[in-house]
Amino acid sequence: MKETITGSEALMRSLEHEGVKTIFGYPGGAIMPVYDALYDHLDKINHILVRHEQGAAHAAQGFARVSGEVGVCLVTSGPGATNTITGIADAMIDSTPIVMIAGQVGANFLGTDAFQEVDLVGVTQPITKWSYQIRRAEDVAWAVSRAFYIARSGRPEIDYKEVAEAVALINSAKKPLALVGQGVELGNAQQELLTFIEKADIPCGCTMLGLSALPSTHRLNKGMLGMHGNLGPNVKTNECDVLIAIGMRFDDRVTGKLETYAKQAKVIHLDIDPSELGKNVPVDVPVLGNCKKTLALLTELIQNNRHSEWIESFRQYEETEFNQVIRKEVFPDEGPLNMGEVVHVVSEATDNDAILVTDVGQNQMMACRYFKFSQQRSIVTSGGMGTMGFGLPAAIGATFGRPDRTVCVFMGDGGLQMTMQELGTVMEQKAPVKIILLNNNYLGNVRQWQAMFFNRRYSFTPMMNPDYMQIAAAYSIPSRRVIERSELRDAVREMLETDGPFLLEVCVVEEGNVLPMTPPGSSVNQMLLEC
Repeated sequence: MKETITGSEALMRSLEHEGVKTIFGYPGGAIMPVYDALYDHLDKINHILVRHEQGAAHAAQGFARVSGEVGVCLVTSGPGATNTITGIADAMIDSTPIVMIAGQVGANFLGTDAFQEVDLVGVTQPITKWSYQIRRAEDVAWAVSRAFYIARSGRPEIDYKEVAEAVALINSAKKPLALVGQGVELGNAQQELLTFIEKADIPCGCTMLGLSALPSTHRLNKGMLGMHGNLGPNVKTNECDVLIAIGMRFDDRVTGKLETYAKQAKVIHLDIDPSELGKNVPVDVPVLGNCKKTLALLTELIQNNRHSEWIESFRQYEETEFNQVIRKEVFPDEGPLNMGEVVHVVSEATDNDAILVTDVGQNQMMACRYFKFSQQRSIVTSGGMGTMGFGLPAAIGATFGRPDRTVCVFMGDGGLQMTMQELGTVMEQKAPVKIILLNNNYLGNVRQWQAMFFNRRYSFTPMMNPDYMQIAAAYSIPSRRVIERSELRDAVREMLETDGPFLLEVCVVEEGNVLPMTPPGSSVNQMLLEC
């Protein structure tokens, strides 16, 4: 006789079949039967109770980014589901594989405006790869299987004619430049990237989400691209003769003014998503496919090469940036603590071996500029959406995705207060998140733009802050506040040596600025070194 089970039980067994071991969620009325079934599967599935459904989505993102697995969320209908929408959109634009499972009113109540009924398929279709409503228990297993297949999918066939054209351009290039994006991490192509750039001797710039795809100290890693990136790779974008984009999407914060972006270069674009090829920047040779395979094919066919003079030409820009920006930000002689200085000290104290998670704003830009990476899948940040409040729940997820590694999250006083309730999750789970709060009593990034472009009219950017030490104490989280430079290294050491979570509040200069900066509407090589 065939076994008869409920739809909720079918869901649990389907999740186990997909290899799911961790779920981030929050129960409610419509999803209660699923939570009842989950109660009998806690030996195989670890459920993390967040304090807000948005936190579940971001935690799933953090988990997925560092582990390479699909992140899973479980929430109820109505507001429970709509609270996840920011996280779903964030995951979509940053290509983070998550599966969101939400409750809904009974099938016989659909379309009646029943309690906590929302058209979730209609709301989420524009921001997901697939959105589906299950109406029969018999369809649960199929729907779960399809959801995970789609979340993991994206492997088109490779056009070998395009590969040959790319090889010819690369072999003839005198001043090649590679732009390394998160696609390298998503495709697990870090070693293929190294082999490729070392054989062809091609310098690289990394997007924010691609920063840990290549060791920070590698001789061909010339730093971060974009509005607040490093001077060299941005300037050289408009000087190279062949531009090789690898798993990146030419975001506007990377390109600056499109009308002047790399017009002198032949552009090769390696990407798994055909919709990205030629979408923003015209492409001479599109190479469609998983870059783990396409990079390996290119490496096999290209010539060994050396571009010593071209690579050496980056040095003058590195020296200029160090003397005019980095020295003052990271190695100041006096004055209040700087954000970049704090990031540098933390990164150095971890031997550049930790996972970096950031919130959004100046803290994000400073952390991405000055944190260094030695391992792959080591950066978790909100790129395309720029979601304030992302940092804390994403860091929680990262501790479950890679419990063997140190997780450091940098955030500002604005972003922390957007999802501060997740300190409750940290407390309950004893999640070993090392929280570094860069407190400048401002919404710093907006204030910087107000100073630069709006005549210093600080309209609603100053922040009145609570006592974060008392808040940490209420959640039984060890904490320390640092004001003086002489205390910083000892405080960082205490944070890293403390088992479990720790909140380190560092009171930094109030009106600090992130530099260099490409002003909005400017060409990528028109970076300001002071403001």
